Amino acid sequence: MKKFFITALFLLCVLGIDAQLPKVTLKTMDGKTVQTDTLSNNGKPFIIDFFATWCKPCNRELDAIAEVYEDWQKETGVKIFAISIDQAQNINKVKPLVENHGWEYDVLLDPNSDLRRALGIQMIPFVLICDGKGEIVYKHNGYTDGAEDELIEKVRELIK
Repeated sequence: MKKFFITALFLLCVLGIDAQLPKVTLKTMDGKTVQTDTLSNNGKPFIIDFFATWCKPCNRELDAIAEVYEDWQKETGVKIFAISIDQAQNINKVKPLVENHGWEYDVLLDPNSDLRRALGIQMIPFVLICDGKGEIVYKHNGYTDGAEDELIEKVRELIK
């Protein structure tokens, strides 16, 4: 029996069985409540990008995506949720940062890092891609110039 469970656990890890987003309550920048397990994009893939105002690689990544986001939306219909993990004392810096950079993303606030912890995220920037059913199908952490090209390729694969 023990051998069966070890084998099953191994297969789950190796096969990368898709996982749903956990149910965590976040807020929008204007104070509305959002349940993360209900995030969706009308049956199309969506990207969740964890960032913080103080994280330079995060800001570079979101800036790079912003340059091509409109094209991505036209081609694939993908939607981006940018989730700030800034703590409560810094939360007032998020909206000015977003406006200053001109990011057209749905921005959500995770000041207690509840979603980050629920997903076991250790470092930011951290990106998830969810398919049209809201299942996590891809994870990536860190940012190097051009990494956004890999993201759109993964989204293209999902809509084929």
